[in-house]
Amino acid sequence: MGSAGSKLEKALGDHFPEGERYFGLENFGNTCYCNSVLQALFFCLPFRQQLFHYYAANAKYHTDAQSHAEENLLTCLADLFLQINSSKKKTGVIAPKRFVQRVKKLNESFRGYMHQDAHEFLNFLLNELVDILEKESSSKGSPDTSSSSSSSSSGGPASLANGSHPPVANGVNKDPHVTWVHKIFQGILTNETRCLRCETVTNRDEMFFDLSLDIEQNSSITSCLKNFSSTETLNAADKFFCDKCCSLQEAQKRMKIKKPPHILVIHLKRFKYIEQLGRYKKLSYRVVFPMELKLTNIASTGDEDYADREYSLFAVVVHVGSGPNHGHYISLIKSHSNWLFFDDETVDIVDESNLTNVFGSVQEYPGNTDHGYILFYECIARGKGEKIKESEKEEKEKERVI
Repeated sequence: MGSAGSKLEKALGDHFPEGERYFGLENFGNTCYCNSVLQALFFCLPFRQQLFHYYAANAKYHTDAQSHAEENLLTCLADLFLQINSSKKKTGVIAPKRFVQRVKKLNESFRGYMHQDAHEFLNFLLNELVDILEKESSSKGSPDTSSSSSSSSSGGPASLANGSHPPVANGVNKDPHVTWVHKIFQGILTNETRCLRCETVTNRDEMFFDLSLDIEQNSSITSCLKNFSSTETLNAADKFFCDKCCSLQEAQKRMKIKKPPHILVIHLKRFKYIEQLGRYKKLSYRVVFPMELKLTNIASTGDEDYADREYSLFAVVVHVGSGPNHGHYISLIKSHSNWLFFDDETVDIVDESNLTNVFGSVQEYPGNTDHGYILFYECIARGKGEKIKESEKEEKEKERVI
């Protein structure tokens, strides 16, 4: 990327962010799914900062004199990000060879040269990092690697996948260690079910690292979120067993965001199984996503603290191609005030208006097959309830001082 790198440096000129690095990642045949997600995570600053904090706190485990017996996916990722961050050059290309080798060793799904899914890889990566951190936390003498200064809005039990529940050990619910990965990405959904006979409301909390949204033609993220939280009637074969009525009853169910994460990851379900075709088909639907997003009307009615929370888009993983079993992944990343285009080894500066090109198409067979697939939003403004609670906390602290 010599000439391309110098071209990027020239384009940014004196506006090149101090201390920042823009590196492409080498593709090992089919690893664009990995590269695009890694770029999004590298420019997710809370994640990068906590990763470096973890590495520094555990430096004694990563000395050159030690064998690679202690190496895991987390240390490989930290090494890769540090290699980029500490480079004397501002731009260039790095081969994430050790990281990719570790991924393939851990998960046979990513071996070979078949087209892979970036969303599945993101889920695998985050859950694997959580597993490593939880095991290290339970080990004797393992340091607490979660910085108190971490940007966080979520807590609670760990989540190994969307909608999963806390694990059960010997028949007893046991809350695992809340890692810094949870604090950055984990949110809480509440599944609210109302019995239409006795009106009893049953609430069940579920943890998530990302929201997978069904999409419709010529829609928006806001409308997709509203559909996600819409009320569904359970009847006929889908009746709900009401504990109070002690029988199956018709009910109304809806899903609400009880506690949103600091980093909100939205996965657009662009690959749908079509029974008539007997296979998956890519949906090229036009779905508009805003630069700024508010969680108005989709927060839990029982807890309005987060209803006005605001998010800002900083990364988009884009699927390029007409089908689910082939194609390519790129990413569009906002760094400081600039939007950048990452395509494996290539890094270019682009205008923000280019994001409209990946919304999708209203045509069934579009000429442009670049479609937004995974969106990364960072919280930039807390909800009113959160601000009020913090003000009350500050007032109490002042009273203690007085």
